[in-house]
Amino acid sequence: MDDSRLKALLEHLPVFWWEADEAWQVLEQGGGAFGDTGTARRFLGRLRRELPDPGQLPDPDHAPLEDRRQIRFDGRTFDVSRLPGESRAHSRTRGLAVEVGTRTEAPSGHAAFADLVDLAPAAAFIRDGDGRYLWANHAYGHLYGTVPEQVVGKYIEDLDEPAEADRFRTLDQEILSRGTPVRHTLGYRRQDGSAGRAVGHRFPVRENAQTCVAGIYVDVTDHLRAMVQWQEAEENLQALRDHSGLPCALLSANGRVVEASAAAAELFRLSPHDLVGRRAHTLLAPEPDLDGLHRRWNGLIARRTRRVETSAVLVDAQGLRRRARLHLTTIGHSATRARHVWAVVTHQSLAHEAHAPLTAAQVRILSLLAEGSSNGDIATSLQLSRQTVDYHISRLRQLLGAATRPALVARAYVLGILAPCAWPPRSATAAHPLSVV
Repeated sequence: MDDSRLKALLEHLPVFWWEADEAWQVLEQGGGAFGDTGTARRFLGRLRRELPDPGQLPDPDHAPLEDRRQIRFDGRTFDVSRLPGESRAHSRTRGLAVEVGTRTEAPSGHAAFADLVDLAPAAAFIRDGDGRYLWANHAYGHLYGTVPEQVVGKYIEDLDEPAEADRFRTLDQEILSRGTPVRHTLGYRRQDGSAGRAVGHRFPVRENAQTCVAGIYVDVTDHLRAMVQWQEAEENLQALRDHSGLPCALLSANGRVVEASAAAAELFRLSPHDLVGRRAHTLLAPEPDLDGLHRRWNGLIARRTRRVETSAVLVDAQGLRRRARLHLTTIGHSATRARHVWAVVTHQSLAHEAHAPLTAAQVRILSLLAEGSSNGDIATSLQLSRQTVDYHISRLRQLLGAATRPALVARAYVLGILAPCAWPPRSATAAHPLSVV
């Protein structure tokens, strides 16, 4: 048997042969023990450390023809023999390594690939150039409602519809001709009858001295469905934000405007571009109840609560103020800290210039006026003199710019001093009727 026929035989056996020069630079190597050159290179490095230097061997005329020993490598055991015919003049190393305890049949070229993905959730297969399955894992068999043993040996047409089989064959031939991997998305029919989608790669592999096609795919049907639902939710939220007419904004945890509706920009007399990026506290008037709002905001961010409804005085770009109802809601599912908060404004008051803060007694007088009480009734209810009540009402007319009692009540509502949806009339701030505005 000549060398070429011997080398071809060794390619299908669990052996490794090599010839290296004095510096252990490989001149030639082969055999079927290792599936890739990287592993073979590491094995040679191990041999270099284990075997004695050829120059240290006895004279071959007075020594055994072979230097033999057993070496463990990557959990495998090899009988390693330095072959006869070694030339001390050329200092070359030739040898043969035979794996101990293995089957004598040809090793499977896809063994490493199979060990990696056999039990993985990703569906994987190997087909030859004729479209016949050489190997498939459990996930791939599950795609067709069967087991890998029922897939191996079959052809593409045995498992897929003719149109799909033609498409897969065309793709296989493209990979075989180009010799490069191809990213691929395919549709298939799931076991429940619904349409499924999988994404993955097909690539060329060597199997039993021939180039075959391997593929590995991940089912992304549920992921795509979730993405569609998320996109629809985003579109619905965007439509609500842009077309509901409600001033609303998405705020970061540190209170910066991330997104804003056109109505919110109009409320503050800013363009949407100028509103985004602003810190929320710069849009609020420094009212006495601002500290309470800040504490409730911290409670939202710390996830102590998910929703807050409160009152605040907003300031637009012209310095005009208006009281509004704020609805704050955290988004996301983090259990420790909220990343964003949606703020929605409702029940806006009329924009007005800043006026001196009203006292609790003045707010209470306004609520009793709105209820229909006379000055005498108000004096009795608050245990004040009639002259004191008259003074407060006169002062309120000056502060709010109202000439009559009905106008004073109307101004109290449109300026957001009194809550628009409460009866008996009460202060629009916080929860207590005597809260200072």
